[in-house]
Amino acid sequence: MRLSIAVVVYAGGWTLFVWLGDSWLQLLVAVVLAVIFAQFGFVAHDLGHRQVFRTRRPSDIAGLLMGNLGIGLGWGWWNSKHNRHHANPNHEDHDPDVSPAVIVWSEDQVARSSGIPRFFAKYQAYWFFPLLTLEGWHLHVASFKSLFQPSAKRRWVELTLMIAHFAAYFGVVFAVLPFGKALLFLIVHQGLFGVYLGCTFAPNHKGMPVLTKDDKLDYLRKQVLTSRNVRGGWFTDVALGQLNYQIEHHLFPNMPAPNLRKAQPIVERYCQEIGVDYLQTGLIESYGQALRHLHQVGAALR
Repeated sequence: MRLSIAVVVYAGGWTLFVWLGDSWLQLLVAVVLAVIFAQFGFVAHDLGHRQVFRTRRPSDIAGLLMGNLGIGLGWGWWNSKHNRHHANPNHEDHDPDVSPAVIVWSEDQVARSSGIPRFFAKYQAYWFFPLLTLEGWHLHVASFKSLFQPSAKRRWVELTLMIAHFAAYFGVVFAVLPFGKALLFLIVHQGLFGVYLGCTFAPNHKGMPVLTKDDKLDYLRKQVLTSRNVRGGWFTDVALGQLNYQIEHHLFPNMPAPNLRKAQPIVERYCQEIGVDYLQTGLIESYGQALRHLHQVGAALR
């Protein structure tokens, strides 16, 4: 049902775009399509974890169509990166999501930083959300770059689908809108796409303990202590792609997303029984914790 709704709404969004034509209302369509692109990303995430189909082949086919063709994100690259994150969440040596490419995540990384990361680190809590406006473009570029690495699999299939996506994407936008409005549409659409994705991933691990080679944790503690759940009802579940049950997702990455809500009280109760900290907070407070951590990390440079 979720997959079908996502595809229908995606088609509806682009149909509305073409129907409106040369209008400033297209900026509102850009907002809607940013949300739809992110929802496609959530479904692709679930496909990558084999939550939807029992076997690899249909998962890969659906993932390539939704990722590469649908939103221009490399299925193979993202899966490889995300699996490394799941294996060692918040580990500064092994988790690509906490590599100090622009933002630095620990005081040790600050001490070793230079160039762009060091420039931003001083006030990175204030830079965090503005930088997310570039995240969509960064993901597109990284997807293309990965296909030219020796380790790339299905290179030509993925490359063909991504070229088809951007040919259709830019072709439709510049065919319907005059040049200036088209550029503004792209800025709003891709900027909000990046912000939305960042706002769904930031509450999950940012501000939680960053592990090093000196930390020796078992599987349960490694996943639970580095993750944070976000409380909420059905709207929060939909808005965050059900990744607000991050602890349960990390413990059972193949569990279909609709079951995470059912697993949550069982996992929380078990963690209490064995004395493992289990963090669950509201959405706004999760951002506060993440930003306070980023600000504290950069304190040495202030």
